[in-house]
Amino acid sequence: MRQLAESDNPRRYWHMGDEDGRAWLFESVEGDGEQWAVRQVEVSADRVARRYWWRHLQDESGFLTDQPLEIWELTEIPGETFEAVWEATG
Repeated sequence: MRQLAESDNPRRYWHMGDEDGRAWLFESVEGDGEQWAVRQVEVSADRVARRYWWRHLQDESGFLTDQPLEIWELTEIPGETFEAVWEATG
């Protein structure tokens, strides 16, 4: 994961929400023809945000996904949007 995160490969940014008010944002990099999350923000229904990346892979509340993203289930978003949320959760 760290190799992808530190690579110069192009980044793409994604959003997904559910009917319970939870949301996930991802920064992904292509590897082996698939998009892999290298940074991830999870926002709970009560608006508590947690972030995951290679230096913080998991905690008691969640984890950085270890599977390729199923991008057909996601909405692509601007990188600036992801960065604003990422910085706000730091």
